[in-house]
Amino acid sequence: MAIRFAGIAFVMVDGAQEPLRGDLTISPNSLERTMIAGQDGIHGYQELPRVPYIECSLSTMPQVSVDALEQQVNVTVVAQLANGKQYSLQEATCKGGIEINARDGQMRVRWEGTRCNEMGF
Repeated sequence: MAIRFAGIAFVMVDGAQEPLRGDLTISPNSLERTMIAGQDGIHGYQELPRVPYIECSLSTMPQVSVDALEQQVNVTVVAQLANGKQYSLQEATCKGGIEINARDGQMRVRWEGTRCNEMGF
């Protein structure tokens, strides 16, 4: 039986759909663990907070404003994937440093938030 697990996706910011071009990356984890080794073996691990994010390429459509993206603070970014999963990034801000690729008509945008929840449809 064939199942759809990749392909069609959507990104919304505060309920408004963005023109998702591709390269959608979701990093939902809020913790990062690093194993610590001593000269005599493994001692354990270190656990530190990390910033969850959603990053993607948007088409440079007329309605997409870099200035408006840059002003996004305390927004909710939702990514819906072809496999039925949905990720909700809370209290997010647009990181900035947006680069526009004029040849391909796209820009890379990254939102970072306080937490990212995984949900099924």
